[in-house]
Amino acid sequence: MISGWAELDGRRLPADEINAICTSRPETILRFGGEFFLTWNGCSARDHFGIMEGTGPKGTLVCHGTAKGSICPDVPDLSLEDAIIAAVSLRSDEGVVALSGGVDSSLVAKLAGRECVAVGLENSHDLQHARHAADALGLSCTYVTIREEEIEEALPAVVRTIPVKDPVSTGIALTQFFVTRWAGEAGYHRIITGQGADELFGGYARYRESEDLEAELAKDFLGLELQARRDQGIAALHNTYLSMPYLDLRVVRAAQKIPAGKKVQGNRRKVPLREVAERHIPPDLAWHEKKAMQYGSGVWATLRKLARKNGYKTSIQDYIDQILRVEHGL
Repeated sequence: MISGWAELDGRRLPADEINAICTSRPETILRFGGEFFLTWNGCSARDHFGIMEGTGPKGTLVCHGTAKGSICPDVPDLSLEDAIIAAVSLRSDEGVVALSGGVDSSLVAKLAGRECVAVGLENSHDLQHARHAADALGLSCTYVTIREEEIEEALPAVVRTIPVKDPVSTGIALTQFFVTRWAGEAGYHRIITGQGADELFGGYARYRESEDLEAELAKDFLGLELQARRDQGIAALHNTYLSMPYLDLRVVRAAQKIPAGKKVQGNRRKVPLREVAERHIPPDLAWHEKKAMQYGSGVWATLRKLARKNGYKTSIQDYIDQILRVEHGL
């Protein structure tokens, strides 16, 4: 069984070739790049960063319960710009791009040149900026307006699915729920996203006050595995998966060579990424400061409203805990 996609030496592999490699020369899988979970004849393999969900440890080939080797593709050292271009190109043979109007998704959308989807409540920041970005980039985009009652209906499934059941994870997962639901209903399996850019390039506002930015970025990068479990779990509800070009090993390697002090410069964040982006997209998109998806989509404000409506005026967490109790019949 093949979930996701795989590459070898920069070449995307068709399914029949992957199957042949698995059965006849599985040691070749140790050189696979991509985003994949493979299972065959008592063996399994997950991609280097564990972006695709599956049994067994990330970046490991396992047969009959025994680890046979670590999966680490031999990718070339590239400039950040070339690495991003290569990563997006490898993922752009199919799928839809999740567009919010920020630099991360706008750059990916431009390089991919595929259909886009944007979600948010009516008049939300993300829908407005996604429309501006799609128009500026000349891309086709579907704008999905979320209603309050839809968020309330989706909450039990979202809370049940995500590994960390706190307000921030719930807000992000709710936004992903509507992106992936639309994609699944539209016949897409791959959703190309901008995830990972904040952790690689210093995108969060708190980084401006960090006393040890290198250490904080390294810690947050390690936390991306748990985020992937959350997001891929939500995507799987709709028979889709998220593809993340910024977490391509080429891009990660190029980004981690850049000193933290060049990533966050005063009030400017993600500076190296924005400098690459302005060579491909309009400057106002490259330097636009976007709200986090749960805020920009309007989902967070709705989540707070629903908590108050259900008697939890000061704590979204208590509202989430109540949903869990109802789910478990308590």
